[in-house]
Amino acid sequence: MLVASCFSLTPILSAQNQPKRPRILGITEVRFFSTDLKGARSFYTRVLGVKRTSLNLFSLNPLQSVALFDVPSPVPSSLLAEVVFETDNLNDLSRCLTARKIEFTPTLTTVQTGDVLRPGYSALSLTDPEGHRISFKTIQHPNRPSGVGALGVTRIIHAGFIVQNRPAMEHFYKDILGFRPYWHGGGKEDGIDNWASFQVPDGSDWIEFMLNVPESADQRLRGIMNHIALGVTDIHAAQEQLRKNGAALTEEPKIGRDGKWQLNLYDPDGTRVEFMEFTPVQKPCCSEFTAPHPKP
Repeated sequence: MLVASCFSLTPILSAQNQPKRPRILGITEVRFFSTDLKGARSFYTRVLGVKRTSLNLFSLNPLQSVALFDVPSPVPSSLLAEVVFETDNLNDLSRCLTARKIEFTPTLTTVQTGDVLRPGYSALSLTDPEGHRISFKTIQHPNRPSGVGALGVTRIIHAGFIVQNRPAMEHFYKDILGFRPYWHGGGKEDGIDNWASFQVPDGSDWIEFMLNVPESADQRLRGIMNHIALGVTDIHAAQEQLRKNGAALTEEPKIGRDGKWQLNLYDPDGTRVEFMEFTPVQKPCCSEFTAPHPKP
């Protein structure tokens, strides 16, 4: 493991001396803890219609999956265990992180170049300033997914998690990893943000900071906040298919503050899976979008 990072006190090397950051293309996997693996498997396969590729791995498309893990003891405050991003060069990313004194854990493998085997990486894992675990790995497919799968879902378009220290988190994701602002807004017209979204540097998937959540929030509220969103082409068609699949829908589709249609569903642990259309149907509140929308 590399030396510990210092996000605010360590001097940053001049831009011309920094190793070039490789591309970060999108979300490739989201991992959840579950207290009811049997129920969660049924939720993803029967209710969501997602293909199961192994006991606890569910593929939405060739490049994106959801993975389930038995919850550890004691139960963590967040059941969103990890978000995995796709990059095109783990070696360059390791140099970039090392130059910025960011602590990470490499997963070592061997890489064959011609007839020569050399040590390399299969993944890099780290935690952000608030302890959310993220990883990076390369994918052998050259293109992002296309085509419509179950429920009109094409892919995971964002993952959201509770954030208490927005400046530190923005510094990490924007200044160090290169994420781009996408949209921010709140539930009221008072200028206070409840959500702030940042797209990956080289794609349209994003992470969503869930702001102003009490540190004493119970597991129910944390399950709502720590979530994923699946992009759909038609929210009402997705709702109808969910009903046919036997989903216990407790909400109706609605237009969010960002102007997009959305519908919420919850797994057996109360972890939210949000269905969201790709583009807004009305003007968003609070701020304009500052990056391209994802596409089906």
